[in-house]
Amino acid sequence: MQVITDQIRNFLQYVAVQFIEHPDRAQLKVAEVAPNRLRFKIVLERSDVALMIGRAGFSASAIRGVVKAASERANVQVSIQIHSHEEEEEMLARESNPSE
Repeated sequence: MQVITDQIRNFLQYVAVQFIEHPDRAQLKVAEVAPNRLRFKIVLERSDVALMIGRAGFSASAIRGVVKAASERANVQVSIQIHSHEEEEEMLARESNPSE
């Protein structure tokens, strides 16, 4: 599992740098959510989110397609989330205070 995780992480890091304007502010987080199931989060500056997703979502869709093809060969399910630092902070706040 570690091999495919590293391969996908390296691919996403390379691709993200090609699309965005602020690579120094980008974060890539990975979590194993279940056996043979990974979740990657690409957290970017708000202006970079649109660049990464692309017009009508075509860039994000293409990235997800490549990652899906690679991960299926290793019998691993992968999801990719792309959002801003502000959205990440809001999600973390909701997770830590579920009653609100």
